[in-house]
Amino acid sequence: MAGDEEKEVRVVEEATASEPAAAAAAPAEASTEEATKAGEEEDTGAQIAPIVKLEEVAISTGEENEDVLIDMKAKLYRFDKDGTQWKERGVGQVKILEHKSSKKVRLLMRQNRTLKICANHMVTASTPLQEHAGSDKSWVWHARDYSDGELKEELFCMRFGSVESAQKFKDVYEEAQEKQTGKVEDKDEEADETADLLDKLKVEPKSEEVAEPETKTEVKESKAE
Repeated sequence: MAGDEEKEVRVVEEATASEPAAAAAAPAEASTEEATKAGEEEDTGAQIAPIVKLEEVAISTGEENEDVLIDMKAKLYRFDKDGTQWKERGVGQVKILEHKSSKKVRLLMRQNRTLKICANHMVTASTPLQEHAGSDKSWVWHARDYSDGELKEELFCMRFGSVESAQKFKDVYEEAQEKQTGKVEDKDEEADETADLLDKLKVEPKSEEVAEPETKTEVKESKAE
């Protein structure tokens, strides 16, 4: 019996000791919930103005007056004559652009991220594409390139991700070449026609005949009457 009484005393003491801890924890949890609600409900309405005000700036790419005939991803190489080897010029988007008014066509390629121009030249009959040995995804061609700010004779090689992409690029490129060749032929024909018209034109000499004196005499007599 004495042992049972001791156990009961211990249980009562443990329960009494845990009550203050629970009571201490309860106010802390309550205060946290109240602070959270107060923070959600409180709205000061203050507006923080930015330290530096940035204005929008219009950036011109030089492509505003051109229509995009094709826009594809590719890798460009340039042949280094001094080192007699191909060097990578960049990976990016290659475009064939046609000017809206003049209808001139050019090839433009910019590198990814930096947008640096790595190819920029006119598409003409003198810049045909050729197959690169050992690859059906690549094309090689010569061009007078202006990507570095001055005209340079360059030998380019462009590689595409698939045979289909390479063929599609070639089709659009050669179609643009045909248009440019047709325009040159039309200009030659117009020049020939103009030359023929100039040859047919003749300058007639002015007449040097003098009015007969009888006519003047008749006029004077009529005035006298």
